[in-house]
Amino acid sequence: MATTTRTRAPHATGRRGSRSRAWLLAAGLLASAGLLVLAAGLSVAVGSKTVPLGEVWSAWLHPDDSYASAVVASRLARTQLGLLAGAALAVAGAVIQGLTRNPLGDPGILGVNAGASASVVLVTAGLGATAGRSVWAAIPGALVAAAVVYLIGSGGPRGRATPVRLVLAGAAISAVLAALVQAVALAQPDVFNSYRFWVVGSLAGRPEGTVGRVLPFVAVGLVFALLLPRSLNALALGDESATALGLRTGRTRALGAASATLLAASAVAAVGPVGFVGLAVPHVVRSFAGSDHRWLLPYCALLGPVLLLGSDVLGRVVARPGEIMVGVVTAFVGAPFLIAAVRQGRAGL
Repeated sequence: MATTTRTRAPHATGRRGSRSRAWLLAAGLLASAGLLVLAAGLSVAVGSKTVPLGEVWSAWLHPDDSYASAVVASRLARTQLGLLAGAALAVAGAVIQGLTRNPLGDPGILGVNAGASASVVLVTAGLGATAGRSVWAAIPGALVAAAVVYLIGSGGPRGRATPVRLVLAGAAISAVLAALVQAVALAQPDVFNSYRFWVVGSLAGRPEGTVGRVLPFVAVGLVFALLLPRSLNALALGDESATALGLRTGRTRALGAASATLLAASAVAAVGPVGFVGLAVPHVVRSFAGSDHRWLLPYCALLGPVLLLGSDVLGRVVARPGEIMVGVVTAFVGAPFLIAAVRQGRAGL
């Protein structure tokens, strides 16, 4: 009796594999959301000052004038800042890496950090340390610096930005602004004393209402980022291939630069130029989720705050009763993850 064997069509097998991968990535997003909830809970419950968990819970549900309520209120403010800044920095890093096709891209590559630092120093020198700690002291400089970098990288108002031009323009503008910061800070000791605490990066000691001031900028930046995944995927193929697919590369880079600038400027203004979040998180995500920006950006929005809040909690615990600023801890925590992702050979664009 003749026997027949059934073979599955390759495209059917491919669709099933793609569907299985999508389910796995969706499950990973849920797991990342769980990690985020855990990190936020630890940020409220754990600190440099020991407060029993029962008192933390009571102070959260029924705040009053007690010591526990004051501690919980300060931790809640830090947690909110960490959620906002972590998501903004990680998504900004992923967008910049996609725009420039540079795996070492981070918010500093567009001059955002240097512009914010120069703005803070100049405002502090002119109006005093109190004005220099305001969110509005950092945002204008960050936006102006990024706009100048993009204008130079485009070769003029009607030019087209390229990855190499953007990187070179960002490096040049950052160098000039860094020299300006050093000149002003060294000439005025009071400015230096105020600036040196801000430049390290910290979730503590920020003015009241900081979250409300930067939230609109972060929201607009995230909305812009949500419009970019398919365009960034096409841009990864190269400008010629992207143009052949019907992509307007100039408009994509302009929208991406606006998104990354708003996100990075808001985060830097709120917590200072915290490093490694925008660089490390996208690399780590690519090591298990791939380079598809439809998955990369949501993962970054969830895992960026996990890294920032986890680093902040670690900095409070290891130096009790003092604290280590979160900008220092992120470098120590983020570097091993980044090195591991690169060594796996799957972190490149």
